[in-house]
Amino acid sequence: MALKSASISENLALIELLEQVSLDRSVPLRAQVYEFMRRAIITGKLSSGAHINEVEIAAKLGISRTPIREAVKKLSDEGLVKVLVQNGTFVSEINREQVEEAYVIRIALELASVERAAIKIDSKQIEDLEDILMAHEVALNRKRFDQAIAYDDKFHKYLSEINSFPNLWKAVDISKAQMDRCRIGALPSPGAGQQTIDDHKAVLEALKQGDASAAKTAMTVHLDRSFDNTMSYLNDLENQQSLD
Repeated sequence: MALKSASISENLALIELLEQVSLDRSVPLRAQVYEFMRRAIITGKLSSGAHINEVEIAAKLGISRTPIREAVKKLSDEGLVKVLVQNGTFVSEINREQVEEAYVIRIALELASVERAAIKIDSKQIEDLEDILMAHEVALNRKRFDQAIAYDDKFHKYLSEINSFPNLWKAVDISKAQMDRCRIGALPSPGAGQQTIDDHKAVLEALKQGDASAAKTAMTVHLDRSFDNTMSYLNDLENQQSLD
């Protein structure tokens, strides 16, 4: 799918987003710009084809272009933006192959993570996961879908923290960027969010029992369902685009 030109509404969306950004000068600017832009793309606030004007962003934030360029380079490496020589930088289309690759990476790493967690988890960590699940459900019931997705990720990230494997989650998080772009579009569909919570409860129950095999099975069911929902959403999106 070819990148479209940025519309006036998309440019205004970027300006409005920039007005909400408050930079902390004690934290590396490139990291803050990267996180802000990545989140805006993944949540669909910056849609496919939206123009990323580095000069405008730098001026609006009152910083040099250097941290902007560094953030754009990192986003380009993840396939979230496309830098076209002499044309500018644009938000990339969702890439089907990258979505499929993310699933392969994610299921390999997360099955290993949950298997180890079932052996290592303690009562305090079980309570922490229960708290994350409750907060996730509240966010979903209030239709705060950005928050619901954040709690979904927090549940998975916490499993890697039980194992003291922070880099495992980083690898998963970076690889699944394209998949995440589909999640925000698919989540408002009836039952999608509640199914995720039910899947997490099944994983947690296996963890409580210290049953590594059951935990792996529950996680497999969950990730397979997530992948199927993602591909279904992507198919619908591509069909719609072919009609436009």
